[in-house]
Amino acid sequence: MSSTVQAPVRASSESARQWWASAVIYQIYPRSFADGNHDGMGDLKGVTGRLPYLAKLGVDAIWLSPFYRSPQADAGYDVADYRDVDPLFGTLADFDEMLQKAHAAGLKVIVDLVPNHTSDEHVWFQEALAAAPGSAARARYMFREGKGEDGSLPPNNWQSIFGGPAWTRVPDGQWYLHLFDTKQPDLNWENEEVWAEMRSVLRFWLDRGVDGFRVDVAHGLVKDPALPDWTGQAAMVEGQDAAPHAATAEAANAPEALPSQEAGHVSKPALDPPSPFFDQDGVHEVYRDWHKVLAEYGPDRMMVAEAWVEPAERLVRYIRPDEMQQAFNFDFLLAGWDARQMAKVIADSLEASASVGAPTTWVLSNHDTVRHPSRFGLADPTTFPKGIALEDEQPDEALGLARARAATLVALALPGSAYVYQGEELGLPEHTTLDAEFRQDPTFFRTKGVERGRDGCRVPLPWISEAPQFGFSGPTADAPAAWLPQPESYRRLAADVQEGVAGSTLELYRTAIAARREHALGTGSLSWPELNDPDAGLLAFSNGQVLVLANMGRDRAALPDGYDVLVASSPEAVQDGSLTPNSAVWLVQA
Repeated sequence: MSSTVQAPVRASSESARQWWASAVIYQIYPRSFADGNHDGMGDLKGVTGRLPYLAKLGVDAIWLSPFYRSPQADAGYDVADYRDVDPLFGTLADFDEMLQKAHAAGLKVIVDLVPNHTSDEHVWFQEALAAAPGSAARARYMFREGKGEDGSLPPNNWQSIFGGPAWTRVPDGQWYLHLFDTKQPDLNWENEEVWAEMRSVLRFWLDRGVDGFRVDVAHGLVKDPALPDWTGQAAMVEGQDAAPHAATAEAANAPEALPSQEAGHVSKPALDPPSPFFDQDGVHEVYRDWHKVLAEYGPDRMMVAEAWVEPAERLVRYIRPDEMQQAFNFDFLLAGWDARQMAKVIADSLEASASVGAPTTWVLSNHDTVRHPSRFGLADPTTFPKGIALEDEQPDEALGLARARAATLVALALPGSAYVYQGEELGLPEHTTLDAEFRQDPTFFRTKGVERGRDGCRVPLPWISEAPQFGFSGPTADAPAAWLPQPESYRRLAADVQEGVAGSTLELYRTAIAARREHALGTGSLSWPELNDPDAGLLAFSNGQVLVLANMGRDRAALPDGYDVLVASSPEAVQDGSLTPNSAVWLVQA
């Protein structure tokens, strides 16, 4: 493979000059980032207190998962009031202080927007329950009559992403749709009141000074009005599973036995028939409308789509010039530790994004996925488990971390934007032995434990190795138990024991992010040199003056002559003029 891929944004595009086109953005899961009031739950004061840490890390922006008023049935993604802070996390005054101090530190702030559904405790849904069928209050949601002579059967056979039926019946006999939990009723985006309300919510936070929005389930707002039965599996599109892999566990580590690109490319399975509730064409009207709202506040406000959509040509429709500015590249997240799959995703993604003049947005982990150091430590490092429990295969922690650090160098060297999920800069693994009694994810309960759920990637961060709860609530000696228990392995990964230590994962991230900025990799263009050999497990590309190599094979790979090491994924990555397996390196000409 030897070709050139053009820069992911056109030089003439206004978007190419905006901060978000090449930004490194850090995802904060507020309940697990830092506890500022010492009650065992992360909060906005905790975020404010750790802003110097984030500034030193070198990121350009932070994205906060929901902190709005909520009964917390789905960790805040069930919003009861879009214009207020839940007391768990503080107050609006705390938010304003955090925003002001973030901006003073040079950090942009992105907040989560959840437009597909509300909480069942939202005032609108409470009004709908109290109103009659056919009322204006019910028209804001997806209420329908049931099937059968007495309406006792749901309107169709749709299943919830979290398991179980997607319809719940209310006492007067009607049914309401919830693609997620029963406590998350779907809004009706055929209703103008819904459009007006979300415009108002956008303006509320833009008026406070936020820089952008991460849009939850961006591909799910509009449903086929016929509500047809569907035989597909929605969970797969929502990132809860991956397509079957042609590679066996042995093949994943054996270059001579790697599958072909076509057979081994991991992505979400094609939906046949297409989903009647995901990636409907009507969602683009919504984002064109929102684009106009953001434009009222200047050209530097942005939206990023959480859209589990394929192929890439469908995904980039969300980032056309008059819609959103970014869309998470989940194909990259799903590629796993596999040179062929990763090379194909990179090439396809850059080509598709360039066709609409938008950046590509790289991501390896988030609050909905098993952390990539643990995924990469499994026997087959291209699998995408729905959580990991004690009775499941336990990852090889050291191997997974080595691969994760190398994959990070790949992601940070690519043109476009990159997202970092809190704790990955510490090399945190999934909590794979979390007892069932502590689990809180509704997917765990709705599937009766078949899906382990997402709690394992949401465990509170370790800040101080020798403090109670590893300093999550600060150095106080009487810190309460954290809302989720941390594994003992977090002690040796705490931020304080990595600070200033050469070779630590924290220092690797700081070094790589600084080098990315210095060499303008986010605004660069990518080419594939002759030494790129995915069939042998070697991924190689050039971005400007930086040559990037990642060895995903079993044997050492010779480094080209005439180059110096700029950044290496580990102190042991380069030995005797070669790149060791499960390593990556950035090179510059000597």
